[in-house]
Amino acid sequence: MKRIMDEKAYAKINLGLDVLRKREDGYHQLKTGMQTVSLADELTIEVGGEPGIRIFCNRPELPADRRNLAYQAAETFLSCAELNIGLQIRIRKHIPAAAGLAGGSADAAAVFRALNTLFDRPFSGGELQNMARPLGADIPFCICGGTCLAEGIGEQLTILPELAPCRIVIAKPVFDLSTAFIYGNLHADRIPEDAHPDMDRIVNVICEGNLERLRGILGNVLERPAREAYPQIEACKQAFLLRGAIASSMSGSGSAVFGVFAEEEQALCCIDSLEQDRQRLGLSEIFLTRPVSRLLESETMGIT
Repeated sequence: MKRIMDEKAYAKINLGLDVLRKREDGYHQLKTGMQTVSLADELTIEVGGEPGIRIFCNRPELPADRRNLAYQAAETFLSCAELNIGLQIRIRKHIPAAAGLAGGSADAAAVFRALNTLFDRPFSGGELQNMARPLGADIPFCICGGTCLAEGIGEQLTILPELAPCRIVIAKPVFDLSTAFIYGNLHADRIPEDAHPDMDRIVNVICEGNLERLRGILGNVLERPAREAYPQIEACKQAFLLRGAIASSMSGSGSAVFGVFAEEEQALCCIDSLEQDRQRLGLSEIFLTRPVSRLLESETMGIT
């Protein structure tokens, strides 16, 4: 008997991002706030048919084999659950690629959550995170979602209070940015002291629930190499601030930039204005989003 489940794969933004150092293993030590937002891919997972994993996606340029993180997530889950079955995963993409919004990681996380539900939750949330960790540092966060402080390479998570109600407008420029390019041009040992955001202060503001205090302190150290390659990143940030955003920042390694607004009316006015200025700013897509709460209960998670 076939079983089918729909699952949303929510994007994330970074509420501040600092790189502390480059580690001996080649990865970078991070400290960043992570927030799930309502922009989401839509997945349908169907169990049945001949053994094997089949991926179908509305964007034919994306891989439908083991290079796809959703495929890897399904393969990992089935191996850990000792299942030899057929799976069909249909992905309707809405999250832009190469934007710093964790689109691929979100899809993988959605597969883990959906399969765990379809097979009567054989694994705890913490166990799902542990099996996901080798596939990508963002996937453990995307499994639980909500508001977290991420440290290490992004896999060490501390749950924070939910972000105060707000609207978040995300703008995707016409160009993409690769994570490898950004970190390759970061030069972690040469970052000026004043380029490091005060993550402790940002976390305190999130915990206090007063988003007005984010003004002037939200920062992303990865913007420096991004701006050097694409000055439009800074122009986009300034466009948000001029249109009333409390704060604006690049998400992750880019290229998406977001603005935080206290009221939906302000956010909608900003979108209307950005649409009129889309060509000058070089924007391909603009999204109105809101914060999303945790996707799994905290007591099931292997995080603090």
